[in-house]
Amino acid sequence: MLARDEAKPLVCVQGLGFVGTAMAIATASAVDSAGAARFEVVGVDLPTPSGQARVDAINAGELSLLSNDPSMQECLTECRQRGNLSATTDDSVYERADIVLVDIHLDVDLSEVDRPHVDFTHFRSAIATLGARLRPGALIIVESTVPPGTCEHVVVPELAAQLRKRGLREDSILVAHSYERVMPGQDYLRSITNFWRVYSGTTVEAADACEQFLTQVINVRDFPLTRLHSTTASETAKVLENSYRATNIAFIHEWGCFAERAGINLFEVLEAIRMRPTHNNIRQPGFGVGGYCLTKDPSFAMVSGAQLLNFPDLDFPFCRLAMNTNSAMPLHSLDRLRRAMPAETLRGRRILVLGVSYRQDVGDTRFSPTETFVRAAESEGARVVVHDPLVDFWPELGRSLPSELPSPCDCDAVVFAVPHREYSTIDMAQWLQTCRPVLLDANHVLTSAQVSSLRDHGHKLIFVGRGD
Repeated sequence: MLARDEAKPLVCVQGLGFVGTAMAIATASAVDSAGAARFEVVGVDLPTPSGQARVDAINAGELSLLSNDPSMQECLTECRQRGNLSATTDDSVYERADIVLVDIHLDVDLSEVDRPHVDFTHFRSAIATLGARLRPGALIIVESTVPPGTCEHVVVPELAAQLRKRGLREDSILVAHSYERVMPGQDYLRSITNFWRVYSGTTVEAADACEQFLTQVINVRDFPLTRLHSTTASETAKVLENSYRATNIAFIHEWGCFAERAGINLFEVLEAIRMRPTHNNIRQPGFGVGGYCLTKDPSFAMVSGAQLLNFPDLDFPFCRLAMNTNSAMPLHSLDRLRRAMPAETLRGRRILVLGVSYRQDVGDTRFSPTETFVRAAESEGARVVVHDPLVDFWPELGRSLPSELPSPCDCDAVVFAVPHREYSTIDMAQWLQTCRPVLLDANHVLTSAQVSSLRDHGHKLIFVGRGD
């Protein structure tokens, strides 16, 4: 780890996943008017093989995740050269920290749809570590998406218990919540520094300290901060905005099914609707919903009521229906493909799926809809080959993926699942040549020019969200 510059506040980032790594780089990149770094930053992860790998990557000046945002690597290199960013698995570093950003996962058990459950054990342990290590006056900012009430009913009591053991005042560590709105992709880093932030504190002092920190990292001139009256309100804002997005997507899915039957192009319809300012954020049909947020966040209101705030009788039918609809969306694509096959069977068919990450231009495969599609297709006897320009190993299925775009010539079908930029630039005539697989554009991947070229050459082309 780099030598500590005592003149600068020390910021520790707890958890170096997709959010924590980006937040560590963004914080270390913050400079004053003279171009000097505002903070010393240390990323902290668990001493597990994956945690150590992330730590080693940062200390080597390398990203532990694939990204289409070149500024991520550029800023990481600058921070390492400047000497104010390092990483460690040694949690004793918290003893010197002024600020800790909590960016750790909080998974939810969805095995019972009507009773989602969160096991707070690991989260409590992480907070307890901070309570046992941090000095009085330090600030904790929880950025993780959590069920509303977590700061008040989990974080604060856990810290208080540790502080009592140390003979310190139970409120001697400041607690705030400011949820991340990180959007992996080509604007990965800018989604932190150039985006609106919501925040609150368990006390006015904590909220003020959180505001002071965010103001030094975020471009608040163009993206002003919003302070809410409680951490529970801030936690609710994140859960609600993701629940709204998930519900919007699920709602459009049924209209996509209508468009396929009616023989219209719903994407064209949606563009016309978006001209109306009140409707410009309407979503579109696609292959499915994946990633760490939209697949679970709508359940956090139910978790909050049942486990934290004591109103288990309150129901959230829209959230529940949205999650069920979205999780089943890849099976709709599978059905579209099955119906296009001879004898409407996938058995023995070789299928090439292009895209395994949960969204375009990122290498994150967590809860990818491609996983649902591939498992279902293979259960029906299909042989599936998967390619993704940002994924060389698919951990959920334990498979290595080809680095080059496979030939379609021995395939019965090609499914365009993720709109990576690489797929929108394929010269279809050159790639397909005389091959004639069924082509399914399941996520509005192909450009108008590609579609026209395929039709001009007589290829069988079907879609999700539009008639054939």
